[in-house]
Amino acid sequence: MHQKLTNVKERIDLACAFRWAARMEMHEGIANHFSLRIKGDGNSFLMNQNKQHFSRIRASDLLLLDTNVSPKMNHSDSPDPTAWSLHGAVHRHCPHAICIMHVHPIYSTVLATLADSRLPPIDQRSVMFYKRYVIDEEYGGLAFKNEGERCASQLSDQKFNVMIMGNHGLLVIGEDVADTFSRLYYFELAAETYIKALWTGKPLRVMPDKTAEKTAKELENYPDQSKIFFQELKSILDEEDPSYRQ
Repeated sequence: MHQKLTNVKERIDLACAFRWAARMEMHEGIANHFSLRIKGDGNSFLMNQNKQHFSRIRASDLLLLDTNVSPKMNHSDSPDPTAWSLHGAVHRHCPHAICIMHVHPIYSTVLATLADSRLPPIDQRSVMFYKRYVIDEEYGGLAFKNEGERCASQLSDQKFNVMIMGNHGLLVIGEDVADTFSRLYYFELAAETYIKALWTGKPLRVMPDKTAEKTAKELENYPDQSKIFFQELKSILDEEDPSYRQ
């Protein structure tokens, strides 16, 4: 007899995010990982298992892990070692990071390869992240234990909800799956706009600091934008491929 699935809503939301990340080409084959802390239990979190493509992930496939208990790595449903080290460390040290999404989308990763990886406020996408991201300048290889702990230490300040991981990719955190996926989606669009603006070789129209901060706050307070967006994504999947809910 199968054990009754717990945390069903959280699993469904996270599975939806995986499916849409694949549809939007924000995946890395069978690599990269999303995780979600279980509310009311500070130590438990959901994460995808090792070597499963985002487009096939179902709610029931997600692993339930404990930040303080190292999982066995020799099972077919074990987490990826680097994912455990990175996500486990961030969940352990940053209680505000309810959901974590780590990917290598093309334009965000191009930004992470530049000697100056800052994202200037040049439009209504990029201004969303004005002074709300941190740049990791000390890439030290794959995210095993020491690297995971080091990355987590840079997200302790709650004003940062994005880490541009120099020489690596992108890590986004949020208060739930909808909030985090929306942030990931818009950051990749903002990075695309910026990189393509650089291609023109012409001067950028950068917002003044006062305007940038004002607009960023207005966007933060725009009512229920991420929740409505994510509900629409779930509705589309429900019509086209509801297998993510299984």
